[in-house]
Amino acid sequence: MSLSQKPAGTRRFLSYYQPYKALLAADLAASVLVAALGLILPLCVRHITGVVLQSGADVLPGILYTGGLMLAVIAARTACGIFTDYKGHDMGAKIERDLRAELFAHYQKLPFSFYDNRSTGELMSRLTGDLHDLSEVYHHVPEIALTLGIQVIGSLVILAVINLKLACVVLAILPLMAAYSLVFYRKLQKSYQANRERIADMNALVQENLSGIRTVKSFANEPAEIEAFADGNRRYYLSRKGIYRSEALLYAVVEHFFTPFITVAIAAAGGIWISQGTLDIANLLAFIMYAAYLTGPIPTLASMVPYYQQGWSGYRRFREIMETAPDIRDADDAAELQVTEGRVTFDRVTFRYGEASADVLQDISLEVNPGETVAVTGISGIGKTTLCSLIPRFYDVTGGAVRIDGTDVRQVTQASLRRQIGIVQQDTFLLSGTVMENILYGRPGASPEEAVEAAKQANAHDFIMALPQGYDTAVGPRGVKLSGGQRQRISIARVFLKNPPILILDEATSALDSQSEQAVMDSLKTLAKGRTAFIIAHRESTVRNADRVIDMHVRG
Repeated sequence: MSLSQKPAGTRRFLSYYQPYKALLAADLAASVLVAALGLILPLCVRHITGVVLQSGADVLPGILYTGGLMLAVIAARTACGIFTDYKGHDMGAKIERDLRAELFAHYQKLPFSFYDNRSTGELMSRLTGDLHDLSEVYHHVPEIALTLGIQVIGSLVILAVINLKLACVVLAILPLMAAYSLVFYRKLQKSYQANRERIADMNALVQENLSGIRTVKSFANEPAEIEAFADGNRRYYLSRKGIYRSEALLYAVVEHFFTPFITVAIAAAGGIWISQGTLDIANLLAFIMYAAYLTGPIPTLASMVPYYQQGWSGYRRFREIMETAPDIRDADDAAELQVTEGRVTFDRVTFRYGEASADVLQDISLEVNPGETVAVTGISGIGKTTLCSLIPRFYDVTGGAVRIDGTDVRQVTQASLRRQIGIVQQDTFLLSGTVMENILYGRPGASPEEAVEAAKQANAHDFIMALPQGYDTAVGPRGVKLSGGQRQRISIARVFLKNPPILILDEATSALDSQSEQAVMDSLKTLAKGRTAFIIAHRESTVRNADRVIDMHVRG
């Protein structure tokens, strides 16, 4: 059973209205008034043509009175329409805001294994475009369903009261119109689903290209990237073309064929009955106006297909992420970790990335003493980073256990565990803010003075002060305005500020030149002093100061 078929899915969808019940009620009440007031206008026209003009007396007061009533109805209907358009959209935007906050918070809970299999562009698309489309559904669907429902039912009742035979003429044509609309509605559904997939593909392609633009240029691969984009762009265009074809066959035929056809049928049948004396012109005129009210909702409902289809597709994609349970969760009785010594133990650890995958690590036992620096070496892909990623529970062991001071890391909260561990990686992540903001990221709430002291310990203070605005210098996206060595020393300053008892240094100098490497190595040596440290490295210079070297290899 698909998500859209699950009652629980529908209840969950409706639950997002809960904080805005009063606003929803006001929006729907205004929508009811828009529909109800609209039904009054043809009756006013009928009154003028069928009563006032036929009275034989002075018709001007009657026309002015009825005309004034019509103007009041139009003014009230306009005011209600403004309210539904403004406050209804506002409600949809608030729900979109709530959904986006919920989805972003869930992104933070998902493990590395989730991100290993998804592109950033796709996830961004779900956070932005999908949820915007969904907000339109939350606003328009209940409002238009109620408005058009009242309009259709009210028109049918009034048509039957005016002339039952003429109402039957309209009702004979409506099923054909509805059946035709349903066929192309289903085609449009498929077209919109294909379009959402192409949008996600395009976002992923562009995000990957722009984030790796330096690599693209360094290999002079711009033509290949342009060709790949052209292919994705072409497939996106074809998906849009399918939408436009289905929209044209739906909207144009309903609006330009069925609606005028009904009017012609009413005029023809009404003319015959007028000539026979069984219908008067006033009732025929009112009938034509109400018939337009009756058939008008069908093109409007057809125009709602994009909102509904795109929005519901976005909601399914939203729920798909929200129902992805984190592989790594805190135990119900998880405690706060307090590191007293810093002893790290791998007890017969085995790990694989998935049930169908082979073991990456197998039966590894290792004990690292408090304050000891251990270098982990081995060929690329052997599992060095994976081994150290088990300490902060970026992944969970498949077998065995990782312990800190004798406590299994699975028995403590992830937040308290990761507060005790500092990580310096080869691929340094810097925010696009200032140098100060990047250092303070290591311990939110720390003072600027503490950040400066951390920078001094990381041998970063001198070069920071030489920057145009010192600590207030913007580093650019991912720190592009700084050199590799400067970025690395800022990341080390961040860890100094965090002041954790356990360190993981993952190829922290492998991408640096010899001069930058020496500056960073001095910082790392100071950082590791008195802490339990794991150094993942290939270079001999990096492991020279280690107390012990652990060489990982494939078991023969």
